[in-house]
Amino acid sequence: MILCALPGLARRLLPSLAVAAALVLTAGAARADDAIKLSLTIKDQKFDPAELHAPPSQAIEIEVRNLNPIVSEFESSDLHFEKIVPAGSQGAVHVRPLQPGRYNFYDDFHHATQGYLVVP
Repeated sequence: MILCALPGLARRLLPSLAVAAALVLTAGAARADDAIKLSLTIKDQKFDPAELHAPPSQAIEIEVRNLNPIVSEFESSDLHFEKIVPAGSQGAVHVRPLQPGRYNFYDDFHHATQGYLVVP
C-alpha cells in the first residue's frame, strides 16, 4: 500500500493536500459558471446587437450565431480572441474579466461588420 511507504509527515499531509486540490478545482468551476452570458447574431453582414454590455471584473461568454449564407470570423484584437463560425452555425468565445472600457470586435472576413463590448 502506498500510504505505508510514505514517511509519517507526508502521510499526515496527504489528506490536507487532497482537500486543497478539491477546493482549487471547485473554485475554477464556480468561476466558469458565473460568467456573464451574452448573445450576438451576424446577419446581412451586421452584428445584432451592434453593442453588447457587461459588468466589470466578471468573466464573459459570448455566443455568436451566424445567420449569413457564408462563413464569418468573429474576432477582437482588443479582447484577444478569434472564432470561425460557419454559415448557419454558432460558436462561443470566453473573455477574461475586464476593466471599464469600450472593446471593438469585428468579422475578420468582412471588415465593415463591426461592434463593441462596453464595460461601464
